[in-house]
Order: sequence, then structure tokens, then C-alpha cells
Amino acid sequence: MVHYILKRMLLMIPTLFFILLINFLIVQIAPGGPVEQAIQQIQNAQGLGAGASGQSNLANLAQYQGARGLSPEMIEKIKAQYGFDRPATERFWLMLKGYMHLDFGTSFFKDKPVTQLLYEKLPVTLSLGVWSTFLIYLIAIPLGIKKAKNNGLLFDQSTSLLLAVSYAIPSFVFAILLIVFFAGGSYLQWFPLQGLVSENFSQLSFLAKIKDYLWHMCLPILSMLLGSFAARTYLTKYAFVEELNKPYVLTARVKGLSENQVIYGHVFRNAILIVVAALPETLVGIFFVGNLFIEIIFNLDGIGLLGFEAITQRDYPVIFGTLFLFTLFGMILRLLGDLLYHLIDPRIDFESRGGQ
Repeated sequence: MVHYILKRMLLMIPTLFFILLINFLIVQIAPGGPVEQAIQQIQNAQGLGAGASGQSNLANLAQYQGARGLSPEMIEKIKAQYGFDRPATERFWLMLKGYMHLDFGTSFFKDKPVTQLLYEKLPVTLSLGVWSTFLIYLIAIPLGIKKAKNNGLLFDQSTSLLLAVSYAIPSFVFAILLIVFFAGGSYLQWFPLQGLVSENFSQLSFLAKIKDYLWHMCLPILSMLLGSFAARTYLTKYAFVEELNKPYVLTARVKGLSENQVIYGHVFRNAILIVVAALPETLVGIFFVGNLFIEIIFNLDGIGLLGFEAITQRDYPVIFGTLFLFTLFGMILRLLGDLLYHLIDPRIDFESRGGQ
């Protein structure tokens, strides 16, 4: 297993390289880069107003049709400011050299190192992701097992309606509804509308800080929970239903074992593998997709919101830094998923399968 782990970790290096290379090539041909935006801002300030042709490539000065009101010297200064005075190959090589030392560069528009920005935003994203994932599985697995034991009966049918509503409505819709009803929208004002903590957080006692933090996180996490636990519940249910119909379960029942002994002593280890297999994708989706809308709605300054703003501003160092973090995090989660596979069922040996 150690050999398999080392092999997977080594494979992360070329994977990260090619993902960064592909995205670097894409942004080189994407219109509206940081140089063009800077020129547009200067022109607007001068009252020049760039035309529609100002959305051309960054390849050379002749293509900046929207920069007619600026001198060539000013254009060159702007290009040098953002590093576009160098060839694309040199810029990509410099970026890779920095990444080898975990130096992701400096944000074009926030005037801070990307590593500092990621570090500042990470607590919000981790808070949302860890708590919501923990609660989703804490509810989904027992509920899915209960539905499997009562498959087709009243409990299963009645809870299916609740799950159908949860599955059909996105998390951000639940977030809006919770704000309207419980955060001073139109009815009750039980919870804060935005932010991770209160303004006087530093002045509170230790227990008061915990209470304040949980008070602020309640609605965002509840929104993500309501919008995400249905799929995990259905996955758990059908995994257990499939196992319960297999011959070894009938044999265990014939031996006189109770239903709980059958489920938790024999079925659980086999059925839970499917749920574990979906854990990496679930975490990636919760951390980097579901978090984005929740961060925007509740004004939580996390990595999802940072990446979205970077894309709209063409802040390339932040884009590549967040992309690198997302990709690395996803690959590590998939490796951990394989390790959980082996931990739950030691009969599964990835190394003997050639790491497939």
C-alpha cells in the first residue's frame, strides 16, 4: 500500500502541470485580460471611452484597438506592470518556478501575495465545508439505512417526499428562504444576516466566541445541508438495499442473527464502500461549488468567492493559485478515498491491481 501511495503522489506532479498548462493557454487567448481592463479604466478616467474593438488579444500592441488614446510608452508600462512584456513561455516558466517554492505570485488588483489571500479566505471555506459535510453524512447514512430496512413501507414512502423536495431545490434557494424567514428579511430576526463572526468577536470570552461563531454559521450550514443530504441518503439506501438482497444476507438470517447484526455485522462493510467512493466528489462539490453561492449570499469571504472575483477581474495569479489549490485538494481527497476503501475492507488491494 505504501508503494501505491507514493505512486499516486508522484502522479500528482504531471497532472498539476498539464492542468496549469491548459488553463494558461486558455487565458492567453481569452479577451478582456488585466492589461485591457487597465487600459479601459484609464480611458474611462480620461473620458476617452474605448470602442467595441477594445476586446482583442494581448498578443501585440497593434491589437489594442481600444488604446488609441494612450501613448505607446504608457501601454508598455501597463504591460510591464502585469508581466505581459515577457513572452508567454517565459511567463509560464516563471510561474512554475514560483509554484515549486509555493510562491503563487501577487494579485494584480488586491496588491497582496496569493498565498496570503488563500490563507485569509481558507477558514471560511473550511468552516462551511467541514461542518456541512459532517452533518450531511451524519444524517444521510442513518436515514439511508433506515429507509433500506423499511424499503417500500410507510416510513420509506413518507421520507421520500422530503428527500424529493431537498433534491429538487438548490442550496442557494434554501439560503434565500432562510434569510427571509429567520434573518430579518420579512419575519423573524433570530440569526445574523452576514459574516462569519460579530464585529466585537475579539472582545468576547472563549465560550462566547464559540457561541457567536456557531450563531453565524447556523443558516449557511443549514442551507447546504438541506440542499445536499438527499443525494447521499438515496445513495446509502440503494447501496444497502442491493446488499440486503444478496444470498449471504439470507444465510445470516437463517442462522438466527437479528436484523441489526445482519446489517451492521455483515452488510455495512460492503454497502458503505459505495458511499465512501462518492466522498471525494462530494467534498469537492461542497467545498468549491456549493460554497460559492452560500459565500455570496451570506457575504462570507471565502476561497470560492475569491476565485469568482478573480475570474471576473482576470486576476491571473489568483485564478491559477485557486485552481492549483482546488486540483491538489481534489487529488488528495481521491487518494484518501482509496485509503478509506482499504481501511473498511482490507481485501481491497490497489497495489496488486496496479493502482487502477
